[in-house]
Amino acid sequence: MPDTAASSPNNLDAFWMPFTANRQFKSNPRMLVGAKGMYYTNAEGQQIVDGTAGLWCCNAGHAERRIVEAVSRQIAEMDYAPAFQLGHPKIFELAARVTGMFPSGLDHMFFTNSGSESVDTALKIALAYHRARGEGARTRLIGRERGYHGTGFGGISVGGIVSNRRTFGTMLTGVDHLPHTHLPEKNAFSRGQPEFGAELADELERLVALHDASTIAAVIVEPVAGSTGVILPPKGYLERLRAICDKHGILLIFDEVITGFGRLGTAFATDFFGVKPDLVTLAKGLTSGTIPMGGVVCTKEIYDAFMTGPDNMIELFHGYTYSGHPVAAAAGLATLDCYKEEGLFERANAIAPYWEDALHSLRDTPHVVDLRNLGLIGAIELESIPGKPTARAFDAFLKCYEKGVLIRTTGDIIALSPPLIVEKSHIDQIFDTLRTVLKEVA
Repeated sequence: MPDTAASSPNNLDAFWMPFTANRQFKSNPRMLVGAKGMYYTNAEGQQIVDGTAGLWCCNAGHAERRIVEAVSRQIAEMDYAPAFQLGHPKIFELAARVTGMFPSGLDHMFFTNSGSESVDTALKIALAYHRARGEGARTRLIGRERGYHGTGFGGISVGGIVSNRRTFGTMLTGVDHLPHTHLPEKNAFSRGQPEFGAELADELERLVALHDASTIAAVIVEPVAGSTGVILPPKGYLERLRAICDKHGILLIFDEVITGFGRLGTAFATDFFGVKPDLVTLAKGLTSGTIPMGGVVCTKEIYDAFMTGPDNMIELFHGYTYSGHPVAAAAGLATLDCYKEEGLFERANAIAPYWEDALHSLRDTPHVVDLRNLGLIGAIELESIPGKPTARAFDAFLKCYEKGVLIRTTGDIIALSPPLIVEKSHIDQIFDTLRTVLKEVA
């Protein structure tokens, strides 16, 4: 007989929740049961304004009609199609439309199902590219301290968040890290890109001298580091990183899982900063969070390096059961339609100054030691309680939720990234609530 108590919808034991204090949550659950536009609805019927676009992903807002209808039609038409040796029209259309949004030369797209898979895919492509060109000694990968590149072994190896790494062994071998660009002693309370720190890119030259360029395959960075607490690139930093990579024949990978699809008020950070990488990882906003999907965009030069030998041979032994899933493809196409028809990237750019002013209005609020912003991203760094790291920010998270605002915390940093449909009234609600809560927390 089945254990009906264990299978009850009110039993929370079976689900091991990701990146969650499971015991704390299950002692006092916060259940979301609906979502529309800018709001979640919780189990108590309370409306919760979404200050985080879900997890940086619901850029078009929740339950957007065009996406819902496209997904429904596609499931009825064809629920699944394998991408190995077969195809379907929508995935080719989506690849063409996404690559068409990038600067000329970033012409090809490989599909995955998440940002973590996108990162591991990009790293594998980089390694295989150098081998295809006869430079198989280029096996070293360079990440960055405080970088977040998902939770695959490749991603946590090049990533630089200690909690994501310390319990999982030795990681990939041959990985090194650049320093992060968070310089609060010089750049605290910056509006937009900070002034100081471009020279930190020159640390790549030190790593080249240490390891020799002939051993280094790729450097991977987030143009804006999101999950570690919104760490911004100083003015000139990404440009210098690009120049050093060019000098030494190293591929530059931008992890745009968060910054892609309008978060900075442009299609991609590549456009915002005017720096063109060799590979770009994508996910989240690709389908506005509705269906899991990710991808890697690469240059024609990289793609063409594999297109040699007999044309009946598989060029890259890599892929996933759900690469290019037809339902995800339908969601992606509808999402791009929504972005274009609603002008959401331009809208985000237009409202970004109001967002910036609202964020920086918290400067004199208790416990605030730094504020950072770019596009529709914001960070509020709080002074830690001695001996209780993360406690103050988590208390703020709980109090904001109780008052109808969803925020995200990482350490003692509050990170904000609302859907691109956000209105000034929503911004006012988010920051008025935060101001009240920060005066209440210990």
